[in-house]
Amino acid sequence: MKLTERQELARDLLVGPAKHVLLDGGSRSGKTFLIVRNIVVRALKAKRSRHAIMRFRFQHCKESIGLDTLPAVMRMCFPDVRYVLNKSDWYAILPGESEIWLGGLDDKERTEKILGKEYATLYLNECSQIPLASRNLAVTRLAQRCEYSMTDKATGEVVKSVLPLKMFYDANPPSKSHWSHKLFYEHVSPENRRPLPDPENYVHLKLNPVDNVENLPSDYIRELENLPGRLKTRFLYGEYGDVAPGALWTSEIVDRYRANSGELPQMLRIVVAVDPSGAGDEDNEGNDDIGIVVAGLGIDGNGYVLEDLTCKAGPKVWGNVAVTAYDRYKANLIVAEVNYGGAMVEYVVQTAKPHVPFKKITASRGKAVRAEPIAALTEDGKIRFAGQFIELEDELCSFTNKGYVGTKSPNRADAMIWAFSELFPGIVQGKSQDKPLPLPRTGIV
Repeated sequence: MKLTERQELARDLLVGPAKHVLLDGGSRSGKTFLIVRNIVVRALKAKRSRHAIMRFRFQHCKESIGLDTLPAVMRMCFPDVRYVLNKSDWYAILPGESEIWLGGLDDKERTEKILGKEYATLYLNECSQIPLASRNLAVTRLAQRCEYSMTDKATGEVVKSVLPLKMFYDANPPSKSHWSHKLFYEHVSPENRRPLPDPENYVHLKLNPVDNVENLPSDYIRELENLPGRLKTRFLYGEYGDVAPGALWTSEIVDRYRANSGELPQMLRIVVAVDPSGAGDEDNEGNDDIGIVVAGLGIDGNGYVLEDLTCKAGPKVWGNVAVTAYDRYKANLIVAEVNYGGAMVEYVVQTAKPHVPFKKITASRGKAVRAEPIAALTEDGKIRFAGQFIELEDELCSFTNKGYVGTKSPNRADAMIWAFSELFPGIVQGKSQDKPLPLPRTGIV
């Protein structure tokens, strides 16, 4: 495999004197491949050495590393090296009895099993999703002493050497509030912001898709250029995002608990939430969007954002969008904020589908106050995102403890807040004008 000029710099940094090395930047730039390649080199160099690759979720580590990147590295860079991947305990055995373990920090039992050993190398893949406490726990296991033999270039003699301990990280940059930015860019402790005693041990290099263009499909960069601003900044340019002071949501919190559609549990309860505006059926181009969000409560006790159907349309259209989502998801009810429009909002929904279970909510407090409990649930992992919701996530990241600082009305975010206020009834976001409705249907996604 031929490395690009920028990738050669990354390779040299990985084998340099620094103990902690972060490769960050845009997507598909070769970061993961280069680090896994370096770990294999270290494993082959020192017999009976142990190395661990960890992500926030074990399933993601197994799929992306164990079944994708590691086999690709071995096939392309070490075609003559035989290895065995134990798919029961998920670790690779290389010549010399060295091991590369795969793990996820979301699996307590497995994490304890892996971190019960000492390692010569630790690698936190997609570290933007990993909490600081988990990173700090992993560091305590970077302690395996491994000797290996090498030939002195000056004398030709075979001498003993010790494999230096290394901890690698990679990330598509989250916001500047993340611990990785504090450690590697600001060189301060994330806990107390005191200067690091050994800043020379924390080095980083940015790799972007343009640095790997020779190995990418011809139209890949163009697709990234079409992304919305926040995602383009992160995945094309590899820049850390600015974070509003007192932000209630950050991109790393959303990413940490993002769920794939195939991982969703059965839903115990599903609601369609509407945050209306004053748009009419005709000539509504200048009006705000109608926030429409579908959310569910899973049998695992977690809430899930299932779909964002927000639209700029008049009552006839958005009413049909809401009730169609109600039918498609076999939802329990439709909830809507009625400060603007009052009885008209319920009339629109009931006209679109007579007798549909409907619940009115009146906003009695400011946006930030309503948002704070929902943001706290998100940070605790009780609310998760079943896919990418770009516009919704942009609105959420503009909520602060002082209010909303975005440029447009947060109709998507408001609808999400109403949805989870209903799904988590102990979280009171507004004063309901109706008693809780029974569960007439059981929705399953």
